[in-house]
Order: sequence, then C-alpha cells, then structure tokens
Amino acid sequence: MKKFFALADQYIQESDWRMLAALKFCLFSMGVLVGSCLTAKAKTPVRILCSLVFWVTYIPLMTKFFRIAARSWNAGRD
Repeated sequence: MKKFFALADQYIQESDWRMLAALKFCLFSMGVLVGSCLTAKAKTPVRILCSLVFWVTYIPLMTKFFRIAARSWNAGRD
C-alpha cells in the first residue's frame, strides 16, 4: 500500500491543474454512473454519506486554497 501512495504522490507532483481537473471530472462521471444504478431505497443513505464526505473534504481543501491565495496576494503587495 505504501508503494501505491508513493506512486500517487509522484503522479500529483508531475501533474498540472488541467490534469487534476480531468481526474476530478473522470471520478465525478463514474460517481454519476454508479448513482444512476441505485435503487430508490438506497439513494437516501448514499446521498447522506456523499454529502458528508463532500463537506469533510471540501472545507480543508478550500481552507488551504484561501490560505495560499492570501499569501500570494500579500506577497504581491511587497
């Protein structure tokens, strides 16, 4: 498993924002495909779980983004 994570880290380091955006679109598309196969009974728990995962990951990602943006904007003033 450590080798897999090391490869993932290397992949990220060698990718630009366009490649990462394409990866996100790919994963999103797969999620939509899987979601369209769910029964009506299973959709509610899956939606709750996905919403929870979204917010748990989105908040730290945006916090980091705004921290980097603020640092960049402040560096431009100097």
